[in-house]
Amino acid sequence: MRTVLNRSTVVLPPLALAVLVAVWGRHLPIPVEVVVVALLGGSVLAAVHHAEVVAHRVGEPFGALILAVAVTVIEVGLILTLMVSGGSGTATLARDTVFAAVMITCNGIAGLSLLVTALRSHVAVFNAEGTGAALAAVITLATLSMVLPTFTISAPTPQFSGPQLAFAAVASLTLYALFVIVQNIRHREYFMPVAAPPDEHPDSPSGRQALISLVLLLVALTSVVGLAKVESGTIEAGVARLGLPHSFVGVVIAVLILLPETLAAVRNARRDQVQISLNLAFGSAIASIGLTIPAIAVASIWLKGPLHLGLGATQIVLLALTAGVGILTVMPGRATLLQAAVHLAVCAAFLFLAASP
Repeated sequence: MRTVLNRSTVVLPPLALAVLVAVWGRHLPIPVEVVVVALLGGSVLAAVHHAEVVAHRVGEPFGALILAVAVTVIEVGLILTLMVSGGSGTATLARDTVFAAVMITCNGIAGLSLLVTALRSHVAVFNAEGTGAALAAVITLATLSMVLPTFTISAPTPQFSGPQLAFAAVASLTLYALFVIVQNIRHREYFMPVAAPPDEHPDSPSGRQALISLVLLLVALTSVVGLAKVESGTIEAGVARLGLPHSFVGVVIAVLILLPETLAAVRNARRDQVQISLNLAFGSAIASIGLTIPAIAVASIWLKGPLHLGLGATQIVLLALTAGVGILTVMPGRATLLQAAVHLAVCAAFLFLAASP
């Protein structure tokens, strides 16, 4: 099974890239669109697989960082391709996608990881120091980038002025860079698993295998961004056809890019390595804000139309609830089924209210 999976992850990225070249700029019939969507999903899975190979080579917690950055590159690419395509809902697309990513990672992925570990070991144990620092970074970044625009008075709509957006972008990038330094250099031990992981793969990938995976990772990321551009109209039309608000497009993007990472987090949780799962969850949330906001700020120079980053009242309440619940979960360094269920309930509330505001 592992051989088949490895072969598929080697074949899918170049195949997706070839299909991208063939369909670019063309009107596609439904059967071809189905193939494109399948290749898009396969490319996402392949990208995460190759990121994990490289991560296995360099070790934790740097491995979780590589996976988080790879997923965020996909997120930024999807947001920009949809924003470039235009439309009335693109002004809030970046906000909707980043907020959805934060809610899904901090509640969905974290809650599911705690649930899986608690079901196996009764109590999920992790490092409160590192996890708490990551949560603090998420709360601060989300507040600076998506709460403050609602209350600033430089513009009548929930958006930053030019200097305010520049400040938010620099602050986000700086905090993300500091988090990377703390996680991987100065206080690496705070983000390491409490218990040593079982030696399921005694031999790490060779340098040649890691290099091949790095190349295929870049090809897969290019394919994902390109195929998303091809399918951008179909995604928006599908959301409209279902009668969902246009903001739900952001949720679709977040679910698409975070599904493979969710699988990786659950896999580590099943091995009683919930710390790695939490590194993935909170690290992805930090990368989602810390890298996406600066990228969108730079892109806004040539993108037409306003850029609304300010959250609505319901979203701010959900973010505040996430912050409070997260702090109470992280502080003891131990969590049970109850904490897992609380996080999953908040995630379910977010998804429900996103579909039925």
